[in-house]
Amino acid sequence: MAAQIAFGAQAVPVLTRANVPGGSSLTELRITSPLLFLRAEALGARVQVHAMLNAEGWTMRGGQLGLGVWGEGFDDRRHPHTLAHELMVSATDLAPLPLGLHWSLSAGKGFAPFGTDDPMNRPAQLYPVNHHWSQILERAVFILGLRRGPVTLEGALFNGDEPERFSQWPNWSRFGDSWSVRALVAPSPGLELQGSYAHVKSPEHRAGAGPEHDKVSLSARLERPLAGGAFYGLAEWSWNSEIGGFFTYYSGLAEAQWTRGPHRTWARFERSDRPEEQRNFGDPFRSTRPHFENSNIGITRWSVATAGYGFALTPAAFPARTEAILEVSHASVRALTGIFDPAAFYGRNDLWMTGVGLRVAMGAPAHRMGRYGVATEGHHHHGE
Repeated sequence: MAAQIAFGAQAVPVLTRANVPGGSSLTELRITSPLLFLRAEALGARVQVHAMLNAEGWTMRGGQLGLGVWGEGFDDRRHPHTLAHELMVSATDLAPLPLGLHWSLSAGKGFAPFGTDDPMNRPAQLYPVNHHWSQILERAVFILGLRRGPVTLEGALFNGDEPERFSQWPNWSRFGDSWSVRALVAPSPGLELQGSYAHVKSPEHRAGAGPEHDKVSLSARLERPLAGGAFYGLAEWSWNSEIGGFFTYYSGLAEAQWTRGPHRTWARFERSDRPEEQRNFGDPFRSTRPHFENSNIGITRWSVATAGYGFALTPAAFPARTEAILEVSHASVRALTGIFDPAAFYGRNDLWMTGVGLRVAMGAPAHRMGRYGVATEGHHHHGE
């Protein structure tokens, strides 16, 4: 019953070279995912705290180069996440329920129960194009969870507005204007099936004057021993509708990783639709936020193949764990609708990106962000 606290930290300096708008290439060094996190438990894990601080607003203020990556006014760059990436408290089974039901209440700033894991927890360094289709994060959120055997159901209320800058907190006056539901099923050890739906009001306009989004996510995730190592795989499909279906976006993604000893190798293929907006004058990587009317000038489809290799330079038990990383991505982009012409804007339809990095981690490994209460790995088991 004694309280338990686990701390961890990590940072990933990455040197990236990528094709960029105008037909040229850029090479940049950024420190990505500079994280400090903890997980605390009390009362036999019936009370949990998940907290994560993210310093990307200082280490990559202008974002990180990324093929097709977009969101929060950034285009072809991954935006910095907010300083308080996750601050959640969960209470589980504080009173018994009949029929073998387990329940939890979770509240704070974190992930709405929708979609798949944060890409920061996944193998590739390049964020997927579908990040804003497949995750809803950094919201003020209240979650009710129920679990019986291998099935977990979650429902949540949260604020629709996404962050506009690194230091920003959710717009508390908008809490409850958006909602989501998610079902998780663990039919066998290591296998997780997921389906979720979300209705998000005006995510790109903080005051609430923007269009509403309706979102669907389906996925299967597998973790198993394989050939003397460990295998991880994920397949997901997502759908996003704006203005009652006036704009519709689709995404399909599959990724896998195999780890054995100091070696880690991974691959991912993604095909995702992306909205195109008028870029700011003098800065092709940014668009205006908030915009006061719909500024969609087209939809593009990005087909991105990524492969990477990591080699652990220090043993897993060493206080400071380090891993050398090499990753290569190729993207093919084409226009689906509108007046945006990728070939004219980028100078080509096929784009390349290469990244060389060093992952440095200390303490406990990062937890699965967005899993709280009965949905955490400690509570979500196959059977009882």
